[in-house]
Amino acid sequence: MLIRHEPKSDWLPKASQLHWITLLASSSAFETYFVRLDGDASQAWAWKMELRHFRYFVAVAEAESLTLAAKSKLHISQPSLSRQIRDLEQEIGAQLITRTARGVALTPAGRAFLDHARGILLQVDAAAEAARRAVRPAKPCFSMGFLTGHELTWMPEALRILRDELPNIDVMISSQYSPLLAESLSQGKIDAAFLRKERALPDLAFRLLVKEQLVVILPSDHRLAAFKAISPRDLVGETFVIVSHTAPVLRAVIDNYLKRSRINITPAHEADHVTMGISLIMSTRGVGLLPAYAQNFLPASVTSRPLKGDAPTVDLVLGYRKSNQSPVLKLLLSRVDELVAGASKNIR
Repeated sequence: MLIRHEPKSDWLPKASQLHWITLLASSSAFETYFVRLDGDASQAWAWKMELRHFRYFVAVAEAESLTLAAKSKLHISQPSLSRQIRDLEQEIGAQLITRTARGVALTPAGRAFLDHARGILLQVDAAAEAARRAVRPAKPCFSMGFLTGHELTWMPEALRILRDELPNIDVMISSQYSPLLAESLSQGKIDAAFLRKERALPDLAFRLLVKEQLVVILPSDHRLAAFKAISPRDLVGETFVIVSHTAPVLRAVIDNYLKRSRINITPAHEADHVTMGISLIMSTRGVGLLPAYAQNFLPASVTSRPLKGDAPTVDLVLGYRKSNQSPVLKLLLSRVDELVAGASKNIR
């Protein structure tokens, strides 16, 4: 089974309108160019990195320890690994990890970089596999999309079902905002998507996977962090971070909850996605409401608390086009209960 990944580029600052292009130069090095589109097209800058920098960084992020990554994953010395990470940070111009009492933790920049580092390594693997496939007969391809952040929970189980039953297929993976996933489903660009139940799309069908409870996200040393559970009225007067309309279903759930609770809160900041929301909460010392899966991405300086009373939920569904006759899709739909049971072990 070949797995291709299409990385997203939403970690680049929107205000500066930067596009990035990765050119594979050899088996071990490539150049990454950032081009500013809102100015002179000639204003571009480049640096050279080696793939090992990305492999080293991902290994450290996954092990949460320089020592463990060096010894167990990479089989190099810890001082050498530390030097390679520093070189990477110097090239990027941002600190990616911080040392903690238990090892290391990713900075907001590090969390943003991690997804793309994994994507680049997957692209390189896919390029090698594509070359090998050029001399082999083509296989059926099945494309799955994931609401950004849900890959950790749902992708392993979905791939397990497909791998066990259909080992001779290629699977393409992408991650994106929910409305864009729904649009891709409607246009036939992807076969199945893990997303919100977007409205006004009569050609799509949805299967409920889980109702995700919303929780309060706040700094670990915030005064409200002393509470076991937080009342919606406790949020009044706090710097409130809310998801933007790039997530219309989730935004509607939060707005309706605040209205139902009869409290008036004017959001101070809007976030396009979960990691941006967490970063804004960290930097503004504010609070926000996010689905429980966001707890998978919290650094030590940010924590979560349940809401008192009847907490709101937002549905995560498996979406597909009604007219799609793919036998792979039919297999996945027939195993939804098994999919949910397997993923529920990793749901917080």
